[in-house]
Amino acid sequence: MTTSDPKGAQLRLVLALTRAIPLVAPTILKRRLARGKDLPDRWREKLGEPSLSRPEGPLIWLHAVGLGETLALRGLIAALADQSPNTQFLVTSTTRASAEVMAANLPPRTRHQFLPLDAPGYLTRFLDHWRPALSVWAEQDLWPGAVTATAARGIPLALVNARMNAEAYARRRRWTGLYADLFARFRLITAQDEATARHLQTIGATSVSVTGSLKAAAPPLAADPDKLAETREALTGRNPVLLASSHPEDEFVALSALRAAHPRPLLLLAPRDPHRGAEIATRVAEHGLTATRRSAGQGPTADVWIVDTFGEMGLWYRLCATTLIGGTFGPTEGHNPWEPAALGSAILHGPRTANFAADFAALHQAGAAEAVQPEAVIAALTADHSAMATRAKALSDTAQGALAPLAADLLKLAGLK
Repeated sequence: MTTSDPKGAQLRLVLALTRAIPLVAPTILKRRLARGKDLPDRWREKLGEPSLSRPEGPLIWLHAVGLGETLALRGLIAALADQSPNTQFLVTSTTRASAEVMAANLPPRTRHQFLPLDAPGYLTRFLDHWRPALSVWAEQDLWPGAVTATAARGIPLALVNARMNAEAYARRRRWTGLYADLFARFRLITAQDEATARHLQTIGATSVSVTGSLKAAAPPLAADPDKLAETREALTGRNPVLLASSHPEDEFVALSALRAAHPRPLLLLAPRDPHRGAEIATRVAEHGLTATRRSAGQGPTADVWIVDTFGEMGLWYRLCATTLIGGTFGPTEGHNPWEPAALGSAILHGPRTANFAADFAALHQAGAAEAVQPEAVIAALTADHSAMATRAKALSDTAQGALAPLAADLLKLAGLK
């Protein structure tokens, strides 16, 4: 082992295990395909087989694991593209939802592919095809095989927007040797907050800088103009309010409050998992309320419109003056508040926001978000929060213009500036 190429016992063990992945990967992926968890025309991307051609010119590869993390990369890509007009971008992720929603929100000169499974042969095919000038990893999802294979080719690596709460840190402490080896391959590491920076340094990272969350700097989600006009007309005469990225605990609070409200607003309920639409309709009926489901082609003609579709959150934030953030009444501890902020929807939330503590703190400091108690949810949703919404959008707009220094550092790493 050398200083420039550290491979301790933990990393050697993990890399040895990755060689067994091809023995089971096709079978597992076909089962996922049968359950609708992968896209029929793209699942082989996870075997390192690209479905798109590589564009000409330099290319920066950015990876994030899931939907929220992937969408958060858009602001950084915009900043990179502004400073390097000839550079192309590849975004990889691992979930079907991230691929489908990102397809409707791709920045210019950007392509999406699934990250190959962490086996040497798959990664070789992927890297041979895309030949990135820089590899950027977001948040906390590091794949040892991909990181080491990329570094072995001399491709610079950066970890940005890292987030590691106490629970995630506790899980990783036993693998300090592994993470120290992986972090040694990164030339730049940035964290969302001071706590994350301390956790990263404890398990082997050095020179971690705190730059805040990329989610705050993400551009507004897109919306189809025709669908927007059609839906706005369908909502004429109603008073729509939004529960976004909901979980059962949030739904219980909102439905209980809605049942007691007179008059009742129209509650748009957007579940975090759209596949739960039928289950939620049952819960609505148990509360003595009526529901329709967008996924079934039904319109907003009941007490609750369950908007159980992928890739349409940009519609709902534009159409609802106020948004109640899901995950804040249960153990999920919150979801991204910046998506409604960017589109001028006022932000309300329950008492549990640890998953986005720094984000909610910034919004509260600016008077751009408000905590509500369960019994006051409907009253709060139907109140006039236009001033709060204006402050939230201003904060989001400011954040979107603050990524230039990080973009410049990344382009220097890639040799593109």
